[in-house]
Amino acid sequence: MRPLSELAAAIDRLYATSGRHPDWLPGLTLSRATRVTEPLSDVTRPVLALIAQGAKRTVLADRVYDYEAGQYLIATVDLPLSAQVTRATEAEPFLALGLPLKAHLIAGLLLETGTTEAPGSGDQPGPGIVVADAEDDLADAVVRLLRLAERPQDFAVLAPAAEREIHWRLMNGPHAAAVRRIGMPGSRVSLVGQAVRWLAEHYDQPIRIADLADHVGVSVPTLNRYFRAVTAMSPLQYQKQLRLQRARVELLAAPGDVAAVGYAVGYDSPSQFSREYRRLFGAPPGQDAHRLQTIPAGDPTP
Repeated sequence: MRPLSELAAAIDRLYATSGRHPDWLPGLTLSRATRVTEPLSDVTRPVLALIAQGAKRTVLADRVYDYEAGQYLIATVDLPLSAQVTRATEAEPFLALGLPLKAHLIAGLLLETGTTEAPGSGDQPGPGIVVADAEDDLADAVVRLLRLAERPQDFAVLAPAAEREIHWRLMNGPHAAAVRRIGMPGSRVSLVGQAVRWLAEHYDQPIRIADLADHVGVSVPTLNRYFRAVTAMSPLQYQKQLRLQRARVELLAAPGDVAAVGYAVGYDSPSQFSREYRRLFGAPPGQDAHRLQTIPAGDPTP
């Protein structure tokens, strides 16, 4: 597949010159790995994660998504994920990119074309993650966007059009309905997006689901049903994931201060914090932090 090989070469080249987070396109992530990595947890925003070479595994609650070169993953709302590279060598490194999906671009395209949902899709909340094969037109649009980075005089003028085309291709691809809902403020997926943003702002505080339901304007049963359909977990389980992932980041900086980190993310009981941390990450907090400091980290991009 010619666009895919061009994409791999472009990512490899730009990673060497611009690093993981290029300053010429805010939010873009370039990924390169020469070995299988440990899982790394993070909260991702709506994103297109496209693999040009190698393979990756992303986990959301009890859902596992394996995808490889020529495939992409889309996250439609902010989600606490675990991700790891599962195929990479020195000879054939893992090469991928993560491109933020912009609600205003999707909304603008919907308005211009006078469309809302993909035909026959309805407004049913589906999974917050989808995986599909990348069609040549999509891969080619991404390649053209990356090429522009090597011609700064063209980038400011032409990059917005390439980015817009990428969104358009996704809006008309295998998961058109899921992508279109990102740009629809009144959709049920957008409602879940409001809920997860509220949880992110209050992750370290006790919450009442009734307060969250009031915030987004639905009943508690409706909120729970939509939320679980998109995120594969309840709002309280989601909040727990946010707490524990934040704690893991803090512990990497201060592995010996387990109790203080637990309190900082909202746990009143050190034993409960340690128990729930071990259940999620497979080791007690202090032990896990020391282990992560001595092994190659994974890639938080989905």
